[in-house]
Amino acid sequence: MGKLGGFLEIHRVEPHKRPIPERVNDFEEYILPLAEPELRQQGARCMDCGIPFCHSGCPLGNLIPDWNDLVYRDRWREAIDALHATNNFPDFTGRICPAPCEAACVLDINSDPVTIKQIEQRIIDHAFENGWVQPEPPSFRTDRTVAVVGSGPAGMAAAQQLNRAGHRVTLFERNDRIGGLLRYGVPDFKLDKRVVQRRVLQMEAEGVEMRPGVEIGRDISAAELREQFDAIVICTGSTVPRDLPIPGRELDGVHFAMEYLEQRNRFVAGDDPPAKPISAAGKHVVIIGGGDTGADCLGNSHREKPASVTQFELLPEPPLDRPDDLTPWPRWPLILRTSGAHEEGGDRVYSVMTTSFDGEDGRVKSLTFQEVGPPPAFEKVEGTETTIPADLVLLAMGFLHTQHEGLVEQLGVALDQRGNIIGSDYATSVPGVFAAGDSRRGQSLVVWAISEGRQAARACDAYLGSLGSDAGGDERLEAVPA
Repeated sequence: MGKLGGFLEIHRVEPHKRPIPERVNDFEEYILPLAEPELRQQGARCMDCGIPFCHSGCPLGNLIPDWNDLVYRDRWREAIDALHATNNFPDFTGRICPAPCEAACVLDINSDPVTIKQIEQRIIDHAFENGWVQPEPPSFRTDRTVAVVGSGPAGMAAAQQLNRAGHRVTLFERNDRIGGLLRYGVPDFKLDKRVVQRRVLQMEAEGVEMRPGVEIGRDISAAELREQFDAIVICTGSTVPRDLPIPGRELDGVHFAMEYLEQRNRFVAGDDPPAKPISAAGKHVVIIGGGDTGADCLGNSHREKPASVTQFELLPEPPLDRPDDLTPWPRWPLILRTSGAHEEGGDRVYSVMTTSFDGEDGRVKSLTFQEVGPPPAFEKVEGTETTIPADLVLLAMGFLHTQHEGLVEQLGVALDQRGNIIGSDYATSVPGVFAAGDSRRGQSLVVWAISEGRQAARACDAYLGSLGSDAGGDERLEAVPA
């Protein structure tokens, strides 16, 4: 694949980015595409590996060497076909996936991996620009109906696959717009919402019925849903956030990260502001949690011009290089990662634990923290207690499990010890009910969500086929092995 020996003479080129002073003043995407001649050269770096480990690094099993080679040879029309063969939404993964495929690239053993993510994004954007991405309605319809609950990447993938198999699919979303966390979690400067909307329009043109603003378990009971549909696919995500029950938690100004992120995304969408807006403007902001959600809060805060931003992480600072004793190739390496938001400013503090929030007149004004030792004990280090100003505190410590109240409790599906839905081969303990994405595996990556949605669709299609009476599926659901 690629140019024979190309990896020996062509070096990896990182994506270009808009200047920081420019991009912190708007919400446009900050990563710029490489010029096509330069991108084709990057595709030429793909080696003719005996075993392409990038396949196993990608949860979708993307045909990465194939479309790298096609881009190198300027065969873009074939490249998008190869990309869509395993991935419904490469325009999402090409923007916000952390690219575990690159960590599994054979070149990453002792050199820089192929720029897989950049090539993937450019293939799909090139395809949209040339009108190659069109609705694909099924050539026939079965007499079976499916309700997909939750319209994040798992729900969108499941709905599109089942609809293309000929079933009549209704996609339910409790928010007012389709997209789940893609719509109201990921900031626009990472994923322009026009990218999400064009996929929503494509799915509508293919025949998927969209039902935003409907919460299953409240607006429609689970029993009613089972009466109306032959099968249900639960894709409600992992939405219960991890809290921090310490003194002062009740103070105004201490919020879960998703409260802030949703408000900022609605602001960019032009919605009317809420009665009590959460704003970082002119404030000392502290973000508790060092993951992607914390980085998204950081990037949004920069665009509001805060007085300061500090991000806390309980764990020690990761190393710059892959620790081969802990995460050897081709595993995902535990290394220090600097996102675009971190490049824009703010302080990162590692190995600290917040011990209290302090306030005046019911509003947070400062917080106190201590240094801690290594995991798993995280013992507090005596004499390190420190207090810093904090007018806005955002809790970005991850998510526990899917919401149980409503749909999950009413259906009575079995849960694992962590509170996730048990789905053996994506089928839950209730016949005809399937689960996929974060609601089944816990909080994870967008690429895992799409993979889970596709696989749950395959399992659901097989179930519907077993019911007989013109419920057969489509061989396209066999594109990715279970």
